[in-house]
Amino acid sequence: MDGFAAPDFEFAREVLQRGVAALFAVAFLSTLNQFPALLGEHGLLPAPRLIAWVRAAPRRRSLLRPTLFRYLRYTDRRLRGLCAGGIVVSVLLVAGIPQLGPPWVPMACFLALWLGYMSIVSIGQTFYGFGWEMLLLEAGFLTAFLGSRSQPPPVVVIVLFWWLVFRLEFGAGMIKIRGGREWRDLTALMFHHETQPMPGPFSRQAHLLPAWFHRGEVLGNHFAQLVVPWFLFAPILGYWLPGPAPALVGDAAAAVVIATQLWLIVTGNFAWLNWATVVLAFSAVSVPGAGTPGIGIPLGWVVVTSAVGALYAVLSWWPARNLAAHRQLMNASFNRWQLANAYGAFGTVTKVRVEYVIEGTRDADPDAAAWQEYDFKGKPGDVRRMPRQFAPYHLRLDWLMWFLPLGRSLEDWFTVLLVRLLEADRATLRLLRTDPFDGERPRWVRVISYRYRFTDRAEYRRSGARWERDRRHVLVQPISLPKR
Repeated sequence: MDGFAAPDFEFAREVLQRGVAALFAVAFLSTLNQFPALLGEHGLLPAPRLIAWVRAAPRRRSLLRPTLFRYLRYTDRRLRGLCAGGIVVSVLLVAGIPQLGPPWVPMACFLALWLGYMSIVSIGQTFYGFGWEMLLLEAGFLTAFLGSRSQPPPVVVIVLFWWLVFRLEFGAGMIKIRGGREWRDLTALMFHHETQPMPGPFSRQAHLLPAWFHRGEVLGNHFAQLVVPWFLFAPILGYWLPGPAPALVGDAAAAVVIATQLWLIVTGNFAWLNWATVVLAFSAVSVPGAGTPGIGIPLGWVVVTSAVGALYAVLSWWPARNLAAHRQLMNASFNRWQLANAYGAFGTVTKVRVEYVIEGTRDADPDAAAWQEYDFKGKPGDVRRMPRQFAPYHLRLDWLMWFLPLGRSLEDWFTVLLVRLLEADRATLRLLRTDPFDGERPRWVRVISYRYRFTDRAEYRRSGARWERDRRHVLVQPISLPKR
């Protein structure tokens, strides 16, 4: 590091700019494919209805975060246009084309992605209530100020990325220590691989590893999230300590974060959360001598990035205080623009996996009917089917289906989902893996509650099933559309 410039972090900038842009492309693609059916004009929770409710009373307007659809009437066509534009800009950034120009060009591109995706998240309701949404928004905002290849990265923005990774990792570590006892007695990962929201193809193998390994996983997690993040800031000591040691410590800290996140990627399906953490951790990776010597940062860009640093110095008071709070908030934003957020995940681990299975029939008598299951793309259903790897792509309906058994009552969107299945709504059916009725309307649907667990190796050899499930009860009795 040299004054305002961080030439040794040009490789880090390349990874950050291209990686964050790639994640935006995935986010916009996920929205393009799912938003109309979930939240569109005829969705399960129509966004136009939310916008109309906010507009109906001036006192409600503060409840809606910034969105273009506050001023531009929402239509599914406009939503698709926004997503298509976001994908195009993201792909250009992944290719590195805007970065070839002056620094304001990639800045404008990333701020456009930030504002465009915020416009979606702000009206996304429960389907966009995940911590990695605000993580992507904050990462996109910071990436806008990394500059272009015409100059080295600014120190202040690189440090803000370290602060982001620190809040992400240390916040997650503290929420665990303060959360369920299973994180303190080292048993959390004896359950987590089996009960996580959407297992991946290697989750069962991870679950079947011995208990001593799972205890080691928890210890490693605590080390990676509670100890290592402090060392991400080591490169700043290079201003005062000669030699490569500060940079090497930062590299090592980043390597630990990346390694632990790769293990989570292999053993789970957490949308782009882990991939984003991997990309962001590269902010601490320096390559001495990689930058072009003798090139500084123009005064105008120093002023801009210093203003961003000053803004974060003010906004960071709330997340910093939250980290020290006994009742720590998880995945919370303290301002309308979702900057300097608080992060965290899995403060407690569920011990039993409960799945709600939706069934339908075309028979007239539901009591004597032959019922067939609707199979989802990601969530467990067919006990013989191997879970698939979807991350960083986000299956929003599948994720919310996991949350349903954790609540006290069924949510409104789930009731609408059952109605859409009775109507054989094509957009809704495209969210599922299979439609047992090939586009025809069922006469009845019902919901059965099951307990799922992974089979052990002997059970798998006997049956070929990866899951064992036990029926608990009928959650929703057979329902049908009213006769016309």
